[in-house]
This record gives sequence, C-alpha cells and structure tokens, in this order.
Amino acid sequence: MEVIAIGEILVEIMRTEVDRPLDEPGLFTGPYPSGAPAIFASQAARLGHSTAMIAAVGKDDFGLCMRRRFAADGIDDRHVVDVEGVATGVAFVAYFADGSRKFIFHFGNSAAGQLPPVDGVDLSGTRFVHICGCTLSGGGLLRERAYELVERAVAGGVGVSFDPNLRPELLGGAEAVRQVCRPVTEHATVISPGASEAMILADEPDTDTACRKLVRQGAKLVALKLGEKGCRLYAPEGIVEVPGKAVTLVDPTGAGDCFDAGIVAGMIEGLPLRKVGELANACGALATTKMGPMEGASWRTDVEGFLTG
Repeated sequence: MEVIAIGEILVEIMRTEVDRPLDEPGLFTGPYPSGAPAIFASQAARLGHSTAMIAAVGKDDFGLCMRRRFAADGIDDRHVVDVEGVATGVAFVAYFADGSRKFIFHFGNSAAGQLPPVDGVDLSGTRFVHICGCTLSGGGLLRERAYELVERAVAGGVGVSFDPNLRPELLGGAEAVRQVCRPVTEHATVISPGASEAMILADEPDTDTACRKLVRQGAKLVALKLGEKGCRLYAPEGIVEVPGKAVTLVDPTGAGDCFDAGIVAGMIEGLPLRKVGELANACGALATTKMGPMEGASWRTDVEGFLTG
C-alpha cells in the first residue's frame, strides 16, 4: 500500500435539526462512517492511491458499516480486526447555528482503541504512514501502536504524515501535548496543523515563527490550514500561500482530514508545491459540502472538476 493510516474508527449519529441539543429528545440520522484516520484513508483512496487501514471494530452492524465503506472506497482492511465482547465506537453529534458542534463519545470501552500489533504490516512500497493527534490523545494501544508504526516507518525510509488535531485541555496543557507528540513530530515528513496547533507544537507565540521552526527541526513540509482562506505551505525551499475556493458549508467534520490526504497525495505524485496546496484545499473544501464526516471525501474526477470549474 502507498498509504497506511492507523487509529480509531467509529460511526457518527447526528441530529437532523440544527440547535437541537443532545440532552433533549429528538431525531437523529446515521450511522455515518467516521474517525479521523478513516476519513483520511477514504480521501487518499478516492484520489487514486492504494490505501490501508490499521484499526479495530466490534462484531456488530456498525463494524459492518465501516467495512462496507472501506470496500466501496477500495481501502485494504486486512489489518482492521474484529474484537470480541465490545461494540464499535460511536459518536453522537449536535450542530448549532453558530457553527459549533457538541459530541458524546461512546469510545473508551469500545473496540476503537484495541488496535492490533503493527509488526506484521508490510511497509514495502509504502510512501507514507498517517498519524492523527486524536489517536495519540486516546492513549493506551492507540498511542502505543501509532508510535510503533512511526518507528517502523522511519527504519524503512517511509514518510510520516502528522495531523496534530489535539485538545491541550484533555492532556493537561501545551507541554503535555508536546511530550505526547514528540515521538511523531521528531520524525514527521509532513505536519498539517491549524494555527493554534502549530504554535503549541513549536512552543512559539505566532504561527509564522512556529511553522518556520518546525521546518528547521526537520519537516519537509508544514501545511498550515487556514480554513476558508486556504493554506500556507512552509518548506525548506520557501513559503507558498494558496488561497481557498468558496463553497456552501453543510458539515465541516472531516475537512481537515481530507485536506491531509490531498497533501500526501500531492507529495506522492511529485506535484509542485502550489499544486499540492491546491489539491489539498479542494479536498478540504469539498468535504464540507455534504452531511456526514466521510461523505464529503471526493473522487479524483470530482476534485479535478472543482479545481478547473
């Protein structure tokens, strides 16, 4: 596989109405396949790159939902294990008019964190492994297996892509975040942070200084996500600002993960830096146009049509 993602997978069940909180009776829609690493894998596969997933599900219909989506996308799921006695992870989601969301996760006692060993995963021909900060935040086997995969990737000359989508308040502050991320960031080929994440990782007070520092520390590319404004790419050869294209927002969940996949795909394909940013921006923008965390992952023809339209 050219690309291998590792981490939690789950289904999302979402409110059908905006501004209907989760503590009130009301209607839901779903299940929708989800999990940041799985969204990334879906987009990478739909861009035409052979992709595998390392994860775990329960022996239930939600696990079957995830496997069917992987099959539809062409994602290799031989390293997605069925765990006895626990259910597939679930997230319940409410949306609000101000753009915010609230989640209730049934995650800690689910199959999501019970990842299989990675020592049997074939990395021959692999160009990138992808790690998510939310996976590291999960601790336990999620974090342990992610670290192990990074070690194997580095030993085999495989690139490491890292999206530090962490919440400092869940880990005890910025320094704790840096400690948890260090085994990944010190080997990362690509880091795709938001503004606050870049500043936390680099321990710097502004995004520009932070991204430049991450490049000096060894990253070949730091892809700073700027939302609707696009992205700014920092590389040893220079900095490129890539504006975004306007879309009608439906559901922002998964946009960053699809952006990550566009960055990785562009690097595998050897595209010029600006083209890498354009591809990633298009994937991220299109991800917001459909309800459901993985539903906005777009096929290559649709991404190219968006870029030329």
